[in-house]
Amino acid sequence: MSTLPKLARFNDNVLSKYQIYNSIFITLPFDSINDTGVLLPLFHKICEKGYKVGENPTQIVETFFNKYQENPTTEDKSNLLFRFIQYIERQVVLFDAVEDAAFPVVNNMDGIGTLRNSKEIAILNDKKEELKAYLEDFKVRVVLTAHPTQFYPGSVLGIITDLDHAIQNDDLLLIKKLLAQLGKTPFYKKEKPTPYDEAISLIWYLENVFYHSVTEIYNYIQHNVYDGEPIDNQIIDLGFWPGGDRDGNPFVTTKITLDVAERLRQSILRNYYRDVRRLKRRYTFDGVHEILTKIEKRLYKHVIRSYTKVNFSQTILLEELERARQIIVTKHQSLFVEELNDFINKVRIFGFHFATLDIRQDSRVHHEAFTQIVSDLQKIGDTTFPENYSHLSEKEQIKILSIVKGSINPAILTDEMSVKTIESIYALKEIQQRNGERGANRYIISNNQTALNVMETFAMLNLCGFENELPVDVIPLFETVEDLQNAEDVMRTLYTNRTYRYHLEKRKNKQTIMLGFSDGTKDGGYLMANWGIFKAKEALTKVSREFDIDVVFFDGRGGPPARGGGKTHQFYASLGPTIEDKEIQLTIQGQTISSNFGTLHSAQYNLEQLLSSGIKNDMFNKDQLNDKHRELIEDLAAISYKTYVDFKNHPQFLSYLEKMSTLNYYAKTNIGSRPSKRSSSAELDFSALRAIPFVGSWSQLKQNVPGFFGVGTALKKYEDADRFDEIVAFYNASDFFKTLLENSMMSLTKSFFGLTAYMADDPVFGEFWKLIYQEYKTTKRLLLKLTGHKELMENYPVGKASIEMREQIVLPLLTIQQFALKQIQELQKTEGNEKEIEVFEKMVMRSLFGNINASRNSA
Repeated sequence: MSTLPKLARFNDNVLSKYQIYNSIFITLPFDSINDTGVLLPLFHKICEKGYKVGENPTQIVETFFNKYQENPTTEDKSNLLFRFIQYIERQVVLFDAVEDAAFPVVNNMDGIGTLRNSKEIAILNDKKEELKAYLEDFKVRVVLTAHPTQFYPGSVLGIITDLDHAIQNDDLLLIKKLLAQLGKTPFYKKEKPTPYDEAISLIWYLENVFYHSVTEIYNYIQHNVYDGEPIDNQIIDLGFWPGGDRDGNPFVTTKITLDVAERLRQSILRNYYRDVRRLKRRYTFDGVHEILTKIEKRLYKHVIRSYTKVNFSQTILLEELERARQIIVTKHQSLFVEELNDFINKVRIFGFHFATLDIRQDSRVHHEAFTQIVSDLQKIGDTTFPENYSHLSEKEQIKILSIVKGSINPAILTDEMSVKTIESIYALKEIQQRNGERGANRYIISNNQTALNVMETFAMLNLCGFENELPVDVIPLFETVEDLQNAEDVMRTLYTNRTYRYHLEKRKNKQTIMLGFSDGTKDGGYLMANWGIFKAKEALTKVSREFDIDVVFFDGRGGPPARGGGKTHQFYASLGPTIEDKEIQLTIQGQTISSNFGTLHSAQYNLEQLLSSGIKNDMFNKDQLNDKHRELIEDLAAISYKTYVDFKNHPQFLSYLEKMSTLNYYAKTNIGSRPSKRSSSAELDFSALRAIPFVGSWSQLKQNVPGFFGVGTALKKYEDADRFDEIVAFYNASDFFKTLLENSMMSLTKSFFGLTAYMADDPVFGEFWKLIYQEYKTTKRLLLKLTGHKELMENYPVGKASIEMREQIVLPLLTIQQFALKQIQELQKTEGNEKEIEVFEKMVMRSLFGNINASRNSA
């Protein structure tokens, strides 16, 4: 490990190397337009100078063409701008690869927040036995989701991986060839990916990253905490949403769900097959070689020939491996036993499922489907439900839903959504039979508002032929501010229901509850969403402990702070004793997958940070909000909420997003399979708008409103009342409050209002833009005053330097995007410009990719 400061290591190993390799890249000939790579730096300088003197994107683009091009046609201009976009997309990939390659050099892999550090702190405090006891139950579950925020094609992922290795080895010749390959490899997807395509993209990370990094962590804990003894706990679980997340995605069918589950099974068995072949090269002696040969043949049948009829399971495989291990220990002096132990641990962790495929659907869809199921059953004379069921009270309906059992034939159902819903449950059953129970044992109800929503799902599961106990966790997802406030009453109703309580007993008295940061922020603003979720977790912990239930919180987090992202591990380390923390579960989405878990080093580091945050919070964190702190944050959240809601209700709010941002173009890009809004209405309905395009559109504008709006106004109240010192004291005393505001500072750091300053003079939206800009300035000023810093993210210099470099790379891209949007607005004022508009719309859509990928957590 270098003794240089972290920022110096970053400058030497990331910034300097990027400049060197980029200078090679821009001189490579990729296209028919001469000197594109030479012209791009000139355009970049024009952009920088232009914004400094207050020019708008249109003026900047025209200045460039007037200065460096001789009488270009409109087509010449468009072609060059498209080439610039292509170059910048690849510059982003190059920077990603350089930063990934330098990860173990820039970051201390044994430093604060790593498992080694946590173990050493425990030993120093004479708490090693306490650490062992804690890790017997504690788990981290990362759930990979396919939300449309970023997907490099598989070919590009491969180049990034190869570039990573070549850069680490300083292989300049190979780097040059890979950069040439990158220049010729298409990024843009001509067709939307299917949910199955998305699954294949994410399985790449399972096979190439998580399979190794998760096992590495498990092995370290086993050897260094448990002194080599077996651990009856996977410690890290993997979840998977592509192919199972039906919420708002009509393209997720039963067939796709089954195909994705089978692909997951095939992928893990393929990895096992490779490992067994490697093990056979070590275990060439009698007794062991024969066992491994038998296992190899069985895996071959399942992987190469997709043979599923032979009785072969995780349990059988582990029994065979344990038999081989006993022979090695007793007859062969434990020769190479550590390699077999590694493989046994993999089988324990990943089973035959690799990752648990979650099924998710919206409660409103469930309710409509369930209502139709009841009607269809009644029409054929089925007496499962009384004739007056639909007229009963919610309490009476829940009583009936508690006791229903059966095996519905989907063929008798008349409604398409009812059929799809029931078929998805039968698919879950089939997956459990093939992949084991852990293959699919969670059903998530998004937009959950009532106990009835949960019990309708519970009843549908019980109407699909599950015998005896239901081997499925029913997980309500609370999202809006109002739903978060009602969550405690919903769970109390469920806990007092005898049938549901019996179900929980059979599920080890464990109830998972999901909380949505994305829609919470969209609904109530940054401070209110985060404080509302904190309070909801406290209330849900209290009611669960009252009924002796171990509640597990599953956080629906996105990439940026506005969607629960940012410095996530710091949140978990600061929760305190009033929130249950036996497990950390969270979604990992879009760019966050590639940026935080894209390589072996980054995945291991960030998984260890999550594990260590749980250890710190449980064993070492004494931080607890006192009454004064609660009074302050309650007031700040309320002011922020009112400010945000007033802003959201502004008559120009939706039209500004529609006409001045890239919102309408998210649906037209081929990034993800899921539509950008839940409804099919042509009009923009805010409640149906998904959080990703909402947050992403503000990010593309470089305004990042959801990550800060209302924070400045709330802080200003205390400044005006001469009570700002109370906020400073709160900030210094509470890790939770500090992390909350530091994440907001990240949103501000990624904002650049110079890009859209021209909107201040817009006759329609000028005053609205000024409203946003004023809140930005207020928030920035007061956060700097609060922290005592001169610059945003001053205490995270490496993160700040990375953001600044990425923003520099995409500055021309942002300029092109705004230029194209302005051209579209002007062309739409008259008829007959459809072809020109189509060109500029394509320019906007292409520019989305580079901006999204460069930000790494924009949506």
